[in-house]
Amino acid sequence: MPLTPLDIHNKEFTRSIRGYNEDEVNEFLDQIIKDYETVIREKKDAKEKVDQLEEKLGHFTNIEETLNKSILVAQETAEEVKGSATKESKLIIKEAEKNADRIINDALSKSRRISMDVEELKKQAKVFRTRLKMLVEAQLDMIDTNDWEDLFDEELGEDLDLAENNS
Repeated sequence: MPLTPLDIHNKEFTRSIRGYNEDEVNEFLDQIIKDYETVIREKKDAKEKVDQLEEKLGHFTNIEETLNKSILVAQETAEEVKGSATKESKLIIKEAEKNADRIINDALSKSRRISMDVEELKKQAKVFRTRLKMLVEAQLDMIDTNDWEDLFDEELGEDLDLAENNS
């Protein structure tokens, strides 16, 4: 157990014949007591300051740990967001590819239908042309027949007979 200033003050030395000068010893002990009290006070102040600094250090250590945890959480969150964004972008691309395929297939289907419709219209136009040509040829043949001449001759003779009778 360490000495206290009171222990030093109350210390009694045994006396001997050739002992030390009692006043000098008491003066020296008084000086030791003052110095020892100063050292104890300084030690107490230093301990209080160390305690305060350790408390602050603990506080800053807690802040550092909290910041490190926050950084880790932020990094994990960033990775999760990045992963989600990647998954979402892949889904969007897949959906876009499906839509593009559907649009292309629809366009090809429409193109085939239109092509078939065009071919059908060409066939119908050929049939119509052939029928029209046959009809026109039939009409021309009818016009070219001698029946028209006979008709004109008959009508003309009847008209003349009527005109002579009316006069």
